[in-house]
Amino acid sequence: MHRIERTFAGRPLRIECGRLAKQAAGSALVQFGETVVLAAASVSDTQSNLPFFPLLVEYREKFYAAGKIPGGFLKREARPHDEEIIAARIIDRSIRPLFAEGFKNEVQVYVYVLSADQENDADVLGLMAASFALTSSKIPFAGPIAAVRVGRVDGKWILNPTFQQLEFSDLDIVVSGSKDSIMMVEGGAAECGEEDMLAALKVAQKGIAELVAMQEELLGHHSLPKMEWTKAEPPADLVKRVKEIAEPRVKEAMNLAKKEERAQALSSLAATVRHQLDAEFPDQGRLIGELLEGMQYDSMRRQVLEHGERIDGRDTKTVRPISCEVGVLPRTHGSALFTRGQTQALVTATLGSVDDEQRIDNIDVPRETTKSFMLHYNFPPFCTGEVRPMRGTSRREIGHGALAERAITPLLPPYSEFPYTIRVVSETLESNGSSSMATVCGSSLALMDAGVPLKAACAGVAMGLIKAGDKVAVLTDILGTEDALGDMDFKVAGTEQGITSIQMDIKIQGLALDIMATALEQARKARLHILGAMNKSLATHRSEMSPWAPRVITIQVKPKDIGKIIGPKGAVIRGIEEQSGASVSIDDDGVVTISAVGGEAGTKAREMVEALVQEPEIGKTYTGKVKTTTAFGAFVEILPGVEGLVHISELQHGRTEKTEDVVKKGDTVEVKLLEVDDRGKMRLSRKALLPK
Repeated sequence: MHRIERTFAGRPLRIECGRLAKQAAGSALVQFGETVVLAAASVSDTQSNLPFFPLLVEYREKFYAAGKIPGGFLKREARPHDEEIIAARIIDRSIRPLFAEGFKNEVQVYVYVLSADQENDADVLGLMAASFALTSSKIPFAGPIAAVRVGRVDGKWILNPTFQQLEFSDLDIVVSGSKDSIMMVEGGAAECGEEDMLAALKVAQKGIAELVAMQEELLGHHSLPKMEWTKAEPPADLVKRVKEIAEPRVKEAMNLAKKEERAQALSSLAATVRHQLDAEFPDQGRLIGELLEGMQYDSMRRQVLEHGERIDGRDTKTVRPISCEVGVLPRTHGSALFTRGQTQALVTATLGSVDDEQRIDNIDVPRETTKSFMLHYNFPPFCTGEVRPMRGTSRREIGHGALAERAITPLLPPYSEFPYTIRVVSETLESNGSSSMATVCGSSLALMDAGVPLKAACAGVAMGLIKAGDKVAVLTDILGTEDALGDMDFKVAGTEQGITSIQMDIKIQGLALDIMATALEQARKARLHILGAMNKSLATHRSEMSPWAPRVITIQVKPKDIGKIIGPKGAVIRGIEEQSGASVSIDDDGVVTISAVGGEAGTKAREMVEALVQEPEIGKTYTGKVKTTTAFGAFVEILPGVEGLVHISELQHGRTEKTEDVVKKGDTVEVKLLEVDDRGKMRLSRKALLPK
């Protein structure tokens, strides 16, 4: 067993290996504060025949880590929740470019959160553990790398801020990289300027270098020789024949601007080449396909770097044509159709009450929390013309939804001013690059169409990169092909004032900050252009909400009155809902939320709630109901559950022989509150309201 311990960001950090999971190819235990993660990496002995590198990353948070038992009937951890999937994607996207080119043995990396102190987030520790597990193993991996989270509170940068510090931070980004370059960025901010974002990345780079140095020191004590493997190389004569037949036609096909025409031409070419070479090179269809893809890669990149022209005819900085429509669906609360080139998103916004909030139970907080804004992204197969089964929400859909949700969240009004639960759904109807950023644009428009008073309109754009040696081209608003064959997918979303969400993945082994600075500036200009197009459709939120949207009313009552509103076994609050037609809920602080489609139901429910908690006022007139009669007078309920006595002498002017001569049980009478004694008993008068 080997261990190294240092102080990082003011807290103890420890990396340990050789004690746990010893039958895995590599493993590591990382502890920061009292949060502990274990990573174990395994590799198959044989290469797969898949056309991609089969890497699987699983990140799981164990409830026992925080001393909690999972909810539900089975009391076991079920499928990974969204935050676990996002953490797994952060690790996957950071490590994937560092495996040896052409290596196709199946690799699995499992990261378990074993202890959670509910102060330090485990996701960045998981990446560090995964990095060491892979680098110290026989797997051909060009590590080590590390990740840090960067926050900013009161203008001061904080590395790996605690959950408590993040509540006051105007920026929350995770950055991974090597000693001197960036690999991955993921996070959000409250309209952060490009210069500040670059400053955050520089802060991150320093922290990453420190963590990488720790791993390198430990690797000096524990590191295995790398496994022997052979990169599958196609026969030289096959390469020559494919080039002879296909190279000119690949270049011709790659110059077709329309995605469908280009795909059809390339598909036809692949079939032709396979047919012509079938007799000479039998059963080599997969290799022929890979060679043709390599030609497409070379053709697209050469045209950009040498001529500054992209496959659809644009230069490197031009955004595709944009079309925006709002109010496209009659019964939704808000809707928008955003189209950019051949990427199209239909986005809807739905408003609900506090009862519609999402309830979340995880290991980061002691008790269950709620979430009042949700953004869901869907990517059906027809949006790219494919035929494939739909088997639940994919990791990619969850990740893209989270990216767009982060972009919008800082712009939402406070719940105290707009007490609605909001769900946004983006249906990707067409995709040819950057559907997540189309989702951001469509979400902004749909929310404004629903009458949600956003702080500002929000737009996003995806940037790409072609890099060959010293030649570099940063691409604005990338196509799907440019994403697939390029070196970077850098998504930036925000307002005119600054960035609200950012995500970067690369396929090369690190990116210098000067290239990122160029990409951020191009993205800013593109974002302003897109916002200009959006503002022509709808520049601000609608003053009136949809007639189909609920109207939400909130009332603050004293905590001591909560029981009055709920009633025994909820009888009173259910009665209010039944009589008014509104939905009513109350929290532990005494905030009553009333939701109703239509103003009358909400108004009636509000009046009923206010009547329940109204304090009797001396001298005020009340319309009450006679509950009981006695020989000495009548008891009248002037407020729900509040009764007072009308003495027989206060029923009318003159002498009254019998109470029932004036009022009977069930009668409605007007009375005046004369007095409330020290015991809270109320003296009422009917006589005081009668003419003498």
